Amino acid sequence: MAKEPVRVLVTGAAGQIGYALVPMIARGVMLGPDQPVILHMLDIPPAAEALNGVKMELVDAAFPLLKGVVATTDVVEACTGVNVAVMVGGFPRKEGMERKDVMSKNVSIYKSQASALEKHAAANCKVLVVANPANTNALILKEFAPSIPEKNITCLTRLDHNRALGQISERLSIQVSDVKNVIIWGNHSSSQYPDVNHATVKTPAGEKPVRELVKDDEWLNAEFITTVQQRGAAIIKARKLSSALSAASSACDHIRDWVLGTPEGTWVSMGVYSDGSYNVPAGLIYSFPVTCQNGEWKIVQGLSIDEFSRKKLDLTADELSEEKALAYSCLS
Repeated sequence: MAKEPVRVLVTGAAGQIGYALVPMIARGVMLGPDQPVILHMLDIPPAAEALNGVKMELVDAAFPLLKGVVATTDVVEACTGVNVAVMVGGFPRKEGMERKDVMSKNVSIYKSQASALEKHAAANCKVLVVANPANTNALILKEFAPSIPEKNITCLTRLDHNRALGQISERLSIQVSDVKNVIIWGNHSSSQYPDVNHATVKTPAGEKPVRELVKDDEWLNAEFITTVQQRGAAIIKARKLSSALSAASSACDHIRDWVLGTPEGTWVSMGVYSDGSYNVPAGLIYSFPVTCQNGEWKIVQGLSIDEFSRKKLDLTADELSEEKALAYSCLS
């Protein structure tokens, strides 16, 4: 029997990431090849004409799984009945702007979108925040949508996770699908900690630790980490535009694994509400290794953390605590 369509909201849908993301959703990349979808696209009034152009293209592409499109600048209409919300819209930092200015703009955006989601989204709506500062935007959204369970509000660090997989596969000249269980700890910023201590590679002789195969701790503890941390800036330098294709693809990966589950023995990185695991302060949205089953994520427990890693985990937690304080100061 045909499945009921799932309503998926994309905010900032006329922007770069939105334009890359909506066809992926309509093609079944996010929720599976047999899951019909209805797309809800939201953008700001100045982008209304461009948004309508995206809607026209979605019609023109004749996606079999796409059962309807709502394109609107009205936040209530956009949020009504949605099962999945991908929050791509936000206020980008512009030249000469202080972090506090950007934060206060995003606080007001996420405050209004949070209350619309809370009042109008479907029960058990899953939320993924992509717009930066993603972790703190997600925290604000949680704050202003108290009836949405905290486990349903996440932020995107899968892009960083996938970047780390890509770097290892390039270094070892192997298929990226043979690398697994890297971890992104912390903030989706340059303070994040890409950790390969538990990562493995599938070889003809079975699974081997990444460190054993790379045989270069100096590279893994320095250049590898900074490459992943600063990959977004490197793409802006090369393209003169921020990464959109890879961000859209990893947003699909994040939701797909959350909804459909992670493969046995594999974990992924998601920004989730900290419960104090690994001595990370509770009450932050922090990236952890997680497994997913039956639409629920669970932090992987019991991984050993060496002294080098401990410092990195604490450093990114400190930055998130500062961001949280800054965001809360914008509320007063």
